[in-house]
Amino acid sequence: MEDDSEWMKLPVDQKCEHKAWKARLTGYEEALKVFQRIDDEKSSEWGKFLGLIKKFVTESNAVAQLKGLEAALAFVQNAHIANRLAGEVVSGVVTKVFNQAKVRARELGFEICLMFIEIEKADAVQEELIKGITNKNPKTILACVETLRKSLCEFGAKTVTLKPIVKVLPKLFESRDKAVRDEARLLAVEVYRWIRDALRPSLQTLTPVQLKELEEEWGKVAPGAPRPSRFLRSQQQHQQKHVEAAVDEAEDVHGNSDVEDSVPHMDPYELLDPVDILSKLPKDFYEKIESKKWQERKESLDALETLAKNPKLEAGDYGDVVRALKKVIAKDANVMLVSLAAKCLAGIATGLRKKFGTYAGLVVSALLEKFKEKKPHVVQTLQEAIDAVFLTTTLQSMSEDVLAVMDNKNPSIKQQASLFLARSVRLSAPGSLHKTLVKPLCIALLKQVNDSAPEVRDAAFEVLATLMKVVGERAVNPFLADVDKAKLEKIKEFADKIQLAGSKKAGEVKEKSVAAPQPTPQASAKPAGPTKKPPSAKVNNLPDRGKVVHPQQRLLVEVCEERAAAVLPATCMQQLDSGNWKERLASMEEFLKAVESMDGDEMPCQALARMLAKKPGWKETNFQVMGLKLQVVAAVAHRGRFSKTSALVVLEALVDKVSDVKCGGKAKDALTAIGEACSLPWTAEQVVSMAFTQKNPKNQAEALNWLSNAIKEFGFKGVNVKAFITNVKTALGATNPAVRTAAVSLLGVMFLYLGASLRVFFEDEKAALLSQIDTEFQRMQGQSAPAPSRGSGRNEGEEKEGEANEEGVDEAASDVVDLLPRTDISEKITGDLTAKISDKNWKIRKEGLDEVAAIISEAKFIKPALGDLPLALKARLADSNKILVQQTLSIMQQLATAMGPGLKQHVKALGLPVITVLGDGKNLVRAAALNTMNAWAEQTGMKEWLEGEELSEELKKENHFLKQELLGWLTERLATLRGGPSDLPLCLAPLYACLEDRNGEVRKKAQDALPLFMTHLGFDKMNKAAGKLKPASKDQVVALLDKARAAMPAKPAPLAKAAASASSVSRQAAGALPLPPAPVLPAMRRDVPNYTRTQSDLSQPACAAVGKKPSAKVKEEEDLSGPLFILVPNRKEQRAKDEKSLKVLKWNFPSPRDEYVEQLRGQMAPCVAKWLQDELFHADFHHHIKAIGAMTEHLEAEMASMVSCLDLVLKWFTLRFFDTNTSVLMKALEFLKLLFPLLSQQDYRLSELEATAFIPYLILKMGESKDVVRKDVRFIMANLAKVYPASRLFPLIMDGAKSKNSKQRSECLEELGCLISLFGLSVCQPTPAKALKEIAVHIGDRDTLVRNAALNTIVVVYNMVGEQIYKLVGNLSEKDLSMLEERIKRSAKETAKPVEDSKPCRTVPSHANASVLRKPADDNAAGATGPHDQEPPPFKVQLDLDFAQFEAGWTPVTSPVLLEHNLDDLPQDGIPHSSSPPPSLFQMDEVLQQGERSQVVAGNVNQFLSATVQQLRLTHRVHLADQRVAKEAVPNLYSCIIGTVITLLGVDFLALEMSSGMLKDLVEALLTAMLDPRVEALGQGSKVISSINFLFRHLFEKADQTNILSALLVLLQEALASSVSSNFSDYVMKCLWRINRFLPQNIAKVNLDRILLDIHNFKKMLSKEKQQRPPNDMTQRTLKTLLHTLCRLTGPEVSELTALIHSPTGSSPLHLKLITLLAPKRRKDACRTRVSSDNPASSKATNVSVPAGDVLWFYIGP
Repeated sequence: MEDDSEWMKLPVDQKCEHKAWKARLTGYEEALKVFQRIDDEKSSEWGKFLGLIKKFVTESNAVAQLKGLEAALAFVQNAHIANRLAGEVVSGVVTKVFNQAKVRARELGFEICLMFIEIEKADAVQEELIKGITNKNPKTILACVETLRKSLCEFGAKTVTLKPIVKVLPKLFESRDKAVRDEARLLAVEVYRWIRDALRPSLQTLTPVQLKELEEEWGKVAPGAPRPSRFLRSQQQHQQKHVEAAVDEAEDVHGNSDVEDSVPHMDPYELLDPVDILSKLPKDFYEKIESKKWQERKESLDALETLAKNPKLEAGDYGDVVRALKKVIAKDANVMLVSLAAKCLAGIATGLRKKFGTYAGLVVSALLEKFKEKKPHVVQTLQEAIDAVFLTTTLQSMSEDVLAVMDNKNPSIKQQASLFLARSVRLSAPGSLHKTLVKPLCIALLKQVNDSAPEVRDAAFEVLATLMKVVGERAVNPFLADVDKAKLEKIKEFADKIQLAGSKKAGEVKEKSVAAPQPTPQASAKPAGPTKKPPSAKVNNLPDRGKVVHPQQRLLVEVCEERAAAVLPATCMQQLDSGNWKERLASMEEFLKAVESMDGDEMPCQALARMLAKKPGWKETNFQVMGLKLQVVAAVAHRGRFSKTSALVVLEALVDKVSDVKCGGKAKDALTAIGEACSLPWTAEQVVSMAFTQKNPKNQAEALNWLSNAIKEFGFKGVNVKAFITNVKTALGATNPAVRTAAVSLLGVMFLYLGASLRVFFEDEKAALLSQIDTEFQRMQGQSAPAPSRGSGRNEGEEKEGEANEEGVDEAASDVVDLLPRTDISEKITGDLTAKISDKNWKIRKEGLDEVAAIISEAKFIKPALGDLPLALKARLADSNKILVQQTLSIMQQLATAMGPGLKQHVKALGLPVITVLGDGKNLVRAAALNTMNAWAEQTGMKEWLEGEELSEELKKENHFLKQELLGWLTERLATLRGGPSDLPLCLAPLYACLEDRNGEVRKKAQDALPLFMTHLGFDKMNKAAGKLKPASKDQVVALLDKARAAMPAKPAPLAKAAASASSVSRQAAGALPLPPAPVLPAMRRDVPNYTRTQSDLSQPACAAVGKKPSAKVKEEEDLSGPLFILVPNRKEQRAKDEKSLKVLKWNFPSPRDEYVEQLRGQMAPCVAKWLQDELFHADFHHHIKAIGAMTEHLEAEMASMVSCLDLVLKWFTLRFFDTNTSVLMKALEFLKLLFPLLSQQDYRLSELEATAFIPYLILKMGESKDVVRKDVRFIMANLAKVYPASRLFPLIMDGAKSKNSKQRSECLEELGCLISLFGLSVCQPTPAKALKEIAVHIGDRDTLVRNAALNTIVVVYNMVGEQIYKLVGNLSEKDLSMLEERIKRSAKETAKPVEDSKPCRTVPSHANASVLRKPADDNAAGATGPHDQEPPPFKVQLDLDFAQFEAGWTPVTSPVLLEHNLDDLPQDGIPHSSSPPPSLFQMDEVLQQGERSQVVAGNVNQFLSATVQQLRLTHRVHLADQRVAKEAVPNLYSCIIGTVITLLGVDFLALEMSSGMLKDLVEALLTAMLDPRVEALGQGSKVISSINFLFRHLFEKADQTNILSALLVLLQEALASSVSSNFSDYVMKCLWRINRFLPQNIAKVNLDRILLDIHNFKKMLSKEKQQRPPNDMTQRTLKTLLHTLCRLTGPEVSELTALIHSPTGSSPLHLKLITLLAPKRRKDACRTRVSSDNPASSKATNVSVPAGDVLWFYIGP
């Protein structure tokens, strides 16, 4: 009793766990009372017992166990958290309760299982019960089977999944225990109640006795659908409502509870296990099936037929099998084998079902062609085969092959093809038979209707009849208009005999649905409606011009005459074709009066139109009669229900009369009336096509003129932009000038609606024509499109007028954007290119950026796919070389223009990093960054920029430049933004901090931004955010908020109210840019200050103001917010343990099965956003592409979360490797190309789980047939070695080299060679000898690529180990050994080939791959430098050389070694005072480097340059010749002088102050130093020359263009007049060539009067020189090219710029020369000269010998 007293004091939950069984019994009893007492199912009391319920059911004491089971049942019945315990509790019931002898215990166990099913845990219960069936105890098995039967009986097949039950039934029938077999029989009967005959195929393995017993039991099952007797909790409330709503006793309680849905229509196919027949094929199957002996071919087909009889086949690669069968069917002469192959094909198609669809296209044509065989059994098997193939695909996909054989000469083929069509149409749903399919089928069948063979005709009749039954007579009748009456009756006779599957005939259903006339105003352009007379001519109170257009059959002439006679006077009908024109005139007058007085509903429009064509018809010679005819057409079209069929009767005649002098106006009025009746888009398309089929150019021109006016009247809504552009291009190519002029005028009207983007489609036109188009666009620029006065646009009421116009403009403009021919440049963004952009050497980085700019420029318009380019460009935004940063920004502006709205997906990855550049200290860089951001925002809208925390984080940075520029940009953008972005409040805290910033400019910008923020967020929200500040800050911010509140601008008007103005502004923006000579791209609208609509603006919910519901896209975007990847700690490690312990399927398969996909779906559920998971596992590949795009966009931002589920992500991508859609594969590879470099940057290492689940499947894609795929895979493999040990990667690739795919073998062997070359022999696993022996086996491969790859890999090892390679590869055949030795010898020769060097170079390249990185070159020139990478104070010059080309035709030189040397570090000891740099140079350099202090130099630049030139001359004349001066001091002196001038050029306004005279002296001094061989002989001489070269580049870019050009002309003139060396004048001319090349960019900065005066003086000097000595031909050509360039860039105006030239005759020689150049007869020469000017390398003028020391090619080069 003492012990009892102890445990009786314990709480209930502790009693339940006590070691004494009595205590536990008492605890169970008390727990039962507690469970029954708790009323709230969500009470916290339930949680105390959550971990104890399993112990309740697994109680070891039999007495206590009963109470425990009762308590557990009560818990499951009442607790809301009970569903968490389903698996473990049911498992305990199965193992510890079902084996008990007590019946009560088993009954309680049954009830617990059923209760778990009731609370929605059927799957967990069923899983544990299925596991229990494998138990060794018969009692347990029996109880599990009984529980399954009861659950199915009570809850139904909708709740209990039948497939796993059906799978275990055969095993239960094999049990030794009779009771189990009997219960299994009962279970089979219960299953049969729910799925009926679908169960039979799964039980065919039972013994005949068992099957007979089952058949007897099944025969006793009551007919009718079974109904569940128990419902889930979620169904019970719904069911109760129906019980209460029952009307009478006869009504079934479950009548309205969707009982039918509870009985699934089970397909027996779903219950079967798939059979893998590919692995069971005989090894010699493919050899025997191509054997010459028919017996061997039959043997292989018999084996395949046996396997193909399996009703369900495992998915796999059946391509080879299908191709082999196709070959037998198509080419085998033995019809028995053909029949057998057809049976095999039918079996495979039936077993694979929809999975066979990918192979259907391979065999359809062969099966149809083989119908030429006449033996019935062959024809029958072919029919079965093609019918089976049809069930795996659609008729649409097979239609092309079927139509191709419809014209076959063999009647059997035509007959069987038609019969196949009849069968397939009968099985097709009406919705799948689109008009695009029905039309070509009917056209082909109408030919067969008249075939000479009766069986072909009957088959065609049957198909047409079947089509009429399935899609309805209304869809087929238009094609039967010309079929005679007898054949129509034949078709109807066939139709009466056809019975379709289903309750109602599809045709009748469709007829009934169409017959109800409910027209809408929008239906005016759609030919859908009944043929019978509509109830009213007016719909929805619209005027006649808004009436609905109804399709109409083309009536016979007799019918038309009959209908016309019923409404026209008899005299009118009689005199229509009279020979007297007066009678015809009177007849037409009566005709017109009758039409005007006729009721529109009763008017037979087609009949009246046909009457007008009665002889003489439209060839009427009397203009009065013709005029009345045209008036009649207009009246009929305006008043009657004028159909497109009626319009086609008269349109051609109207187009023919549109240019008539007297009747043309009336013809145009008639066309306009038809446009109102039948819609302008359709009418315009017909008119233009008819006009250009006629030869009369006047008709063409007038038709285009009519169209221009019609567009203004009707608007542009609904117009087919693509067709219009095609027609206009045809018109522009016409020989008649009037047609071209009319086309240009039409383009001007289209410009009002489409904007400047329209010009893109006509850039290929001739220059003269393009100039006319540009002139027309400029004339239209600034005008707004008129509101429509005709058509549906006018009838929508005044309040929607602006909206309709705006929508029309937007739709048209978006159409143009969609029509732009975009190029995919992702293939050109190679790994080598991105590596170039990321190279350590700035010159190579610049080369890479130049290549990218060229790629984008060449493509013009590109697709959003950029490969690895965004990452590479993002890195360059932080480049230490500011010139490269500016170039990167320029490329990003190119991307904005070229990509258009597709740029949105790159905003996060590439757009937002531009904000960081706003913090740069240089004004030019910041300005370039702002221009880039504006260009991007114009294309993407502001939504992507304002989402997230990026902007707020940037505003928190301590950089006053960044803050002020970013705030200014936001102020400008928020002023035109509609709708407040959700993440904008995140910027308030940093904005308030900026209001108290130390920098005054930042404070000012922040105050300017306050009113705009307040416009979108409201005063209250901003005031509330200010309340969180410190008291001192709060008072100041609140005061500023009050001040901003008064200045807060009005919020931008909603789209509906501002439609007209927004439309106008949009069009002005579209044309605001200059059109010629540079093409204007459609998206560059950043110069427009007004509001311009963007894509993001159009998606704002402001459209609700016009009465429309918010777009579904808005809700979708809200759903897509939030992170894509969810960080779940330790989940990846747990998945690895589960897979290692085989708790889940190991990710290893030849092709992915459904269970693998479902397992991955379940594992990814907690790790990714729900919407992303839906996209990832969607059946449509478009959703996969969308998901990959989203993951790419969030890759960097969510890298940590993504890494936590990297194994799952990689597994999902392996599934995509098995997809047949190339778009998905390419998108997947693009993502992986971004992923692995990022992983490498973070020093991440792949785990074994990740590597083994991904790499083997990636290796499979190395054998892909497409080069671009293999290229991407190679890139990914190269990056894999950075995140996964190469020694572990090696054996995986070795396994891949064993593939049957020769491409895969060769790629794997090449990859092995790369790994060995990078990591050495230690990478070879398991040992180098074993690995190399396996590689050497491939030397004897049949494929050349494989042999070469194997040999190359072994040669790599040979270069490491030498002759030991023969020992490593082991014994080889003589042939293989000889090939290896030959390859080794050849490689040795290539390696030892000496480098030919006829002349000594300055520096020998030391780069190991110099021959690869640089093209072969001569020593005729030296390279030039580019910008230096770093700019640390006080001064640093990069004295490195690089090769450059004078022009494209010149051979470049080999570049010296690239070195970076800081001249400040040069030793300065021992330098005499006279040669040391003056202190003033250092002081000047310091002043110039401080931006604000550089103002003191203004006005004194020329004095400083004068002193600098004197110093250069002194150095050249004195210090170089003075033996007392140390030679090391001279380079130092040069570097200081040149560096100071470069710093001066970095200040833009100071660089522009340099006069022409000082520039001439400076260039002369620098060239003199360069040409002096003593400078080159100095120790640092080459670097001095390189730094001078660098100075020249900056000088030509920064100095005033007029001054530098004038200085070079004067310097050249002086050089020719003096006795200096010819080299000097040659270099000056090359500088002029350099200036000339960049004149197109700088022509606006050049004072042409001065330059022409200098050229005039120069030519005068040359004319004097000619008398004394022959002139230099190169000089003449240089001047001539310069003049040609000026003429080309400025046009005829250049001849008027000679005012400074004084000539006694009034006309100078230069003036006459300009006139000659501009004369029309010399245009061809001028064009040739222009080309020469653009590319001097192609001109003989540039073919000048260049000395070895030339270093000025850079100035003339590209």
